[in-house]
Formats: sequence, C-alpha cells, structure tokens
Amino acid sequence: MRGVRGVVVGLLVAAMAVLAGCGGPADSAADHRSARAGASRTASASPSPSPTPVSYPLRGAGRYAIAPGHSATLGRRGPLLRFQVAVERGIEHLSVPGFADQVVDILGDPRGWTAGDDVRLRRVGPGAPHDFVLYLATPATRDVLCGAVFDRYTSCQNGNAVVINVSRWLHGVPYYRSLTRYREYAISHEVGHRLGHGHELCPGKGRKAPTMQQQTLGMHGCVPNPWPYPNGHRYAGPTGEYPLVVPTDPASWYRH
Repeated sequence: MRGVRGVVVGLLVAAMAVLAGCGGPADSAADHRSARAGASRTASASPSPSPTPVSYPLRGAGRYAIAPGHSATLGRRGPLLRFQVAVERGIEHLSVPGFADQVVDILGDPRGWTAGDDVRLRRVGPGAPHDFVLYLATPATRDVLCGAVFDRYTSCQNGNAVVINVSRWLHGVPYYRSLTRYREYAISHEVGHRLGHGHELCPGKGRKAPTMQQQTLGMHGCVPNPWPYPNGHRYAGPTGEYPLVVPTDPASWYRH
C-alpha cells in the first residue's frame, strides 16, 4: 500500500507542477495585453495640441488674401450677386478658406437673405468678376475701408465693401452669449446693407431684434436674433437707428 500511495502522491505532485507551468505563461500574456491596453488608453487620453490662437495688430498691412475657388449659387431666384472674400494680411493663424466657408454657410442658411427669393449669391475667387468684396480687416483698417470717422469697433458696409472687424469676429459683443450666433448676425447685417436694407429699431421689449437693428451696440429691449427670415418669413422692425455710442476694445487684444 505504501508503494501505491507513493505512486499516487508522485502523480499528484507532477500534475500540480504541470498546471502551475501552464498557468504562468497565460497569466503573463494576459498581463501584457492589459498593460498594452492601459498604455493605449493613456495615449488616446493624451490631449492633442491646441490650435495657435488668431492674432492681429491694431493696423494691418492694407493688403489682402482673396479666398480661392468658388461656392455653389446660394438661393433659387432673383438677380445674382457675386462676391469675393478677402482677409487682411497681418491677421495670423486664421484660415482664409475656412473663413470663406463660414461666410458662405451663413449667407446660404435657409433663414438668411436668400430665403426671400429676391437675390442669389455666389462666392468667386481671385481675378473673377464680382459685385462686392467681404473683408475681414483689422480695427484701424476698418476705418479706412468704411470711410468713416474714428471707430475701430463696429463693422460696416461702404459701397461694394462689406467690412467685418476682426475684433468683433473673434470676440463678439457682451449682448450675444454665443460667438457663433453673433458671427451670423454680423455677416447678415452688413450684407443686408449691401442688398439695400437700412437700419431698423427694436419692435418691442422681449421680441426678437431685427437683423438690421444695430445689435452690436445694444439690444434696446429686444433679444438677439441673427436672421432676416427666422421662421421662413421676413422679420423686420420700424425704420430708424440708435445714437452711435462706440465702446473701445482692450489694447491687449492687439499684437504689438
């Protein structure tokens, strides 16, 4: 019996050794996969580099980069107006084609000016015949293009120049909590002037501001609204304008 027991014990010890040997490499592979997955998660969680912020001087070069290419025709009916998009040199780390795409998206929005079926718009590139130019300009150049007295704050339309002040494009105004909504307003308002629309007043406290209200300088009881056709129908206020009281932007915004 002692001989049998010895054999049995020997077999059990050998079996345990085999099982232990099999478990070692499997555990090591699992640990390796776990470590690899952890490393992958760590790598994917690492933040990507932030884009370099747009910078600009108070006064740019007075020369412009015209966005290349052209857009589809925006709108279905009405006379066609062709426009270029120009960004003043000296405004750095801002994509000229990207800015042009944003302009086209705003002007082509179904709540925008083409919803009235009385005008069509198309962006064109350098050298192409055009009816107006939409500029993104530094504050001091804005005054030159607008042919106005000292301002440096607002945007404007002056003949065939539609001018967006880069400070407003980047920083908006206190009355708009959304910079995207303010940009929609700024483009819609100034292009609205080029289409022949004058300033309008707030139609009543708590109501939407008309696109042609001077929303950059105050809401006068209305709430922000970028669009001339917010619900598929032309939305307007009484003809008129408010006194021009222009704020001053911080000098720290400008690149020296």
